Amino acid sequence: MRNSPLHLYVHIPFCIHKCPYCDFNSHVRQSPPWTAYQQALLRELAHWSAQRQYAGRPIQTVFFGGGTPSLAPPSLIQSVLETAALLFPVKQDAEITLEANPGTAEAERFANYRNAGINRLSMGVQSFDDKELKWLERIHSGHEAIAAYNMARNAGFEQISLDLMYGLPDQSIETWMHHLEQVVSLAPEHVSCYQLTVEPHTQLAIRHKQTPFHLPGEDLSLDFLMQTRERLAQAGYAAYEISNFSKPGMRCHHNDGYWQYHDYIGIGAGAAGKWDRPDSGIIRYSNMRSPEAYIKSASEAGSAINSREQLSAPQAAAESVWLGLRRTDGISRHCFNDRFGCDIHELFASSLDLWEENGCVERTDTLLKLTAKGLGLADSIAASVLQTVVQKEEDCQSALNFEPLRQ
Repeated sequence: MRNSPLHLYVHIPFCIHKCPYCDFNSHVRQSPPWTAYQQALLRELAHWSAQRQYAGRPIQTVFFGGGTPSLAPPSLIQSVLETAALLFPVKQDAEITLEANPGTAEAERFANYRNAGINRLSMGVQSFDDKELKWLERIHSGHEAIAAYNMARNAGFEQISLDLMYGLPDQSIETWMHHLEQVVSLAPEHVSCYQLTVEPHTQLAIRHKQTPFHLPGEDLSLDFLMQTRERLAQAGYAAYEISNFSKPGMRCHHNDGYWQYHDYIGIGAGAAGKWDRPDSGIIRYSNMRSPEAYIKSASEAGSAINSREQLSAPQAAAESVWLGLRRTDGISRHCFNDRFGCDIHELFASSLDLWEENGCVERTDTLLKLTAKGLGLADSIAASVLQTVVQKEEDCQSALNFEPLRQ
């Protein structure tokens, strides 16, 4: 098994209100069963600490996501962190992030989270415009978002990330740039800018099907992205991933771990985990999504796995390229070779050659990365890499001993 860095993800699924665009595992509960949920998290954490693939490995980062983790009692956060430190050698300077909703912000709670061990906040602002926030059904106003940010600063947080969303119906570039100016004036250490997408099985998808929204086309979407990168670069925020920007030394190391295909433990309702196999393939699992089902299973059995998936080495290699190409640093050819036992370009030459000829992919002796032209085509490039594996499986499955790719 490869000695991959290990990360811990803790899912808090409860929300005050389910946003119509959200496809994450979140559930509205008037009175969340915090005590039972905490006990289930600790039981599951103990279970994974005893498994051979995770036992004794240092945890590099911890991330509390949701849902709305800033609804959770600080005592729950502290209990999970203390238990993790007892079961694993947690890195002394580990990045420990909590997602926070500005609508649930209270100065005292921020201070308590800081005392519980959180050293980084990720705040889901999405917009500073009250009309846009109302359309998104966020429970905060633009003024409350700024107030929450100031509360976090006053509570002693030195690492804050703000999440924003562009490409809303009829949103202009000028309106979006105004949001970016507000972010620059606040000067957080990290900024995430995502385009609104209509995800299947969401309320937004149902509404869009009934009465289609006027969403930006490919050219305008790319314009949003490129102007975002240009303005944030001017303000000192380097793009280290397609949608993520940071001041020097302030990347989100937890999310960067996903893009580098590191191993991670996921605990909580709907959480997922992944580990490398000795043959360079991977195994991953995902938990039961219902909080009540999760609590029952984790409390009784120590785990609450709903599904488990195994990828062969070629499948894992393709997936690592799909994730790694999102990084501005690209993919180290040496690290890829060391991990999968082959050169990345040779393995995926049939798909990468065309993209390189079209100026979308840059290949050097040391790395493979997207060019500026390739940024807007990242999904298409990744799809072609994945298709390479699918085609090889169909053509020569028995000869190469490929396993079926589960999609």
